[in-house]
Amino acid sequence: MSNSLFHTKRYYGTRLVIFFLFAMALLVADWQFAQMNYVRQVFSVGFTPVRWLVNIPSSVSEWSSRNLVARSTLLEENARLRAQLFVLERRAQRMILLETENDRLRLLLNASEQLEDRFISAELIGVDPDPFSHQVILNRGLSSGAYIGQPVIDANGLVGQIIQADQLTSRVLLIGDVNHAVPVQVNRNGVRTTVVGTGDLGRMELLFVPETADIVVGDLLITSGLGQRFPVGYPVAEVTEVRRDPGTTFATISARPLAELDRTRHVLLVDTQRSVESDSVTAPAPEEQ
Repeated sequence: MSNSLFHTKRYYGTRLVIFFLFAMALLVADWQFAQMNYVRQVFSVGFTPVRWLVNIPSSVSEWSSRNLVARSTLLEENARLRAQLFVLERRAQRMILLETENDRLRLLLNASEQLEDRFISAELIGVDPDPFSHQVILNRGLSSGAYIGQPVIDANGLVGQIIQADQLTSRVLLIGDVNHAVPVQVNRNGVRTTVVGTGDLGRMELLFVPETADIVVGDLLITSGLGQRFPVGYPVAEVTEVRRDPGTTFATISARPLAELDRTRHVLLVDTQRSVESDSVTAPAPEEQ
């Protein structure tokens, strides 16, 4: 009996060592060889039906809750949406005037007219289970026009950017992740800085802001367009805390992301590649005297 138990433990121990060595070999291969990206895409395509099946319960639950809402709640929400629509219509009328003035100034400055950004709608179908990484999976891939580096937004602001894409799905790194940074500027006065994630989806930090910088609580941070990764003008975060300690070179500034990073389900992929190609112009040569 003891001899059989000894052989059983030895058998499982051998299997554990083999699996451990196999896992380490895969990690080294993924780190050293670029061909592993193709293998990862193949496996990702194969697991796509599994993701859809796992997503079925949440989709059914969402559909049930949406159809079981009381009539009074729907009427109240309808009235609120009508009021918001009225406010937005008034703002749109104001935007027509601002766009006309902007076009006139662009002509005076002899600048190229920027085209409106194109969007691709997408839906979240998965969340990375790693507690130290904030990444989500969308149901749009290369076949839908998604590409690595593509900005992702929701109804409130910047969500993140695509870091991996296969034919059917894509992986998005959220702006709240510690490995993500966004060049921004203060909408009030144009002060440029960089906002980075902290690992907390409700808080971000501004890097290397001088103590004398004109940034106050409530300032809106928008994309500055520097780095040519994110288009200029998209809302990113709102300043929530400004601390200036005597004797320090830089201020400690925190901000709250405007996008609903922990609850949003439907997003838009911003097609910036065509905008960059359309907006690229050749500077005129200086006139000879």
